Amino acid sequence: MTDEDADPLMEATYRALCSHGYASLTMQDIADETDVSKAALHYHHDSKHDLLVSFLDYLYAEFTDRVRDPEGATPAERLEAFIDDVLVPPEPTEDERVAFRTALLELKAQAPYDEDVRERLKRFDRFLYEQARTLVAEGIETEEFRAVDPADTARFLVTALDGAGTKRVSVGQDTDCTRRMLHSYVETHLVADAGGEDTTPEDDGSESGVTTEVTE
Repeated sequence: MTDEDADPLMEATYRALCSHGYASLTMQDIADETDVSKAALHYHHDSKHDLLVSFLDYLYAEFTDRVRDPEGATPAERLEAFIDDVLVPPEPTEDERVAFRTALLELKAQAPYDEDVRERLKRFDRFLYEQARTLVAEGIETEEFRAVDPADTARFLVTALDGAGTKRVSVGQDTDCTRRMLHSYVETHLVADAGGEDTTPEDDGSESGVTTEVTE
């Protein structure tokens, strides 16, 4: 399938997932959202599984393009913008957003049993981790942030972001509280002159305790 008609198919897959969810979704449901036949879909994708794996790749490209370069004049501003971009994506309507995230949560549940899905989800996680770690490391380098461990801090932030998304779908919990608390974490725990407890290691003549290397 060419790039020219890949996007319309992915958009049709999105609409079908919103309408039917993952479990009951069929290739015919997706075909009904396009101007091509079910047979034509099978020509390019052997099964629903193959099409949804391609859809995850499409989502990854779209997501990374959107959150890769958060706005802001300082590392703290960019880190908070990154948090906002992940938690408050530009989606059409509340009903459609809930329907899609519910379907996506169903798809994520396949990860323990499906290596293709698991590898795609790991890719999302690695991207988020690297983005957060880089922003924290930049803040330390410019001395705007305390000398925390960028790797551990990034893992904490990604875990909080992922958990907030899951809670929004599973129990309807709004992400605004998580967003506010993570902003507060940046401003009171990471920013060096915030007035909180200083976590910078004492200078004992050894090298800095700052860790910037990925330890995945």
